[in-house]
Amino acid sequence: MQHWDLRQIEAPGGTRSPSVLLSEDEARAVLIVLHAGQSLGDHQVKEHAWIVVVDGEAELSFGSETVSASVGTLVHFEPDERHSVSSAGGARLLLLLAPWPGVGHYRGGQGAAG
Repeated sequence: MQHWDLRQIEAPGGTRSPSVLLSEDEARAVLIVLHAGQSLGDHQVKEHAWIVVVDGEAELSFGSETVSASVGTLVHFEPDERHSVSSAGGARLLLLLAPWPGVGHYRGGQGAAG
């Protein structure tokens, strides 16, 4: 068994220092800390992406929809679904990516079989 206290992991650079907690073929778990005013601009990933708000509040935008997410909120994005994440006051987010890596994540043919 492994365990983490997601509220205690240091991330002095915020979005510039995500913490990969675990990375296996089935999934990758990453803690992302957004300091007040930080954001992850419009982007997409090749995996299913689940985001859980662990602390603080975040705004998650996709298409024309925006969700205000507080502690306990879980959001799922399909592979290649464009989205952005921001926080006016700061937030801690648990990001789960599955499978890891998704098809097309790495150029040159590496990644999960599909």
